[in-house]
Amino acid sequence: MTEAEKMQIITEKAKKLKLLILDVDGVLTDGKLFFDHQGIEYKSFHARDGHGIKLLRQTGVEVAVISGRKSNSVALRMKNLGIEHVYQGHENKRAAFNEIIEKTGITPEQAAHVGDDLLDLPIMIRVGLSIAVADANFAVKQRADWCTALPGGHGAVREVCDFIMQAQGHFDEVVNAYLK
Repeated sequence: MTEAEKMQIITEKAKKLKLLILDVDGVLTDGKLFFDHQGIEYKSFHARDGHGIKLLRQTGVEVAVISGRKSNSVALRMKNLGIEHVYQGHENKRAAFNEIIEKTGITPEQAAHVGDDLLDLPIMIRVGLSIAVADANFAVKQRADWCTALPGGHGAVREVCDFIMQAQGHFDEVVNAYLK
């Protein structure tokens, strides 16, 4: 199969998406964990990822987050982005995925998942479009339908959001809104 044929299949899958599920550490962040001397955790999020999420949500695609770790900074950032489906502290991500599917009524085939590590595989094998960030674990990349060009925490989520909006025919209208 040629690269063009592979991208056509991935684009067809993206056209059907109604839900984007994101991991946090290594996807929305670069995976580094910072702690101060009191044990307070800090994370760095890319502004373009956040803007891409907001734009994608405006086109009608829901966004959810499932993280194996729990962090106040994640809760604050997701609230700021208007993401309602936030599941933290779920090392077994399958249960959170099932709950999101049940709550939203969206089928697994209408969902995409972006991951970077082995904890993400149980969801990635269930969704219609599985995506690995550029610096994901090799086993995750091998099982992903598509790998981003950018690493986690450095605009990979924006790359995914833009791709979905392009596949669904919304990207030009999003851009044109800024040109008016």
